[in-house]
Amino acid sequence: MLSKVKEILAEQLDIELKLIKDDSDIQEDLEADSLDVMDIMTEIEEEFDIEVEDEAIETLRTPKKIEEYISKKM
Repeated sequence: MLSKVKEILAEQLDIELKLIKDDSDIQEDLEADSLDVMDIMTEIEEEFDIEVEDEAIETLRTPKKIEEYISKKM
């Protein structure tokens, strides 16, 4: 699941997959803006068939945290 999260991030942010670490901060390290974050969360919802609550988005700042969130929702 973590590898799929990283693939989504790489695709959405148009960066190389190898640059994304488990603890890379999406906004600070990967330079995503708020629109990028919304696009990423939409893709996560579609890929894993879950709903990401608005209040959770701010806490989902790394691939590892996103993976943990998805695991709890499934």
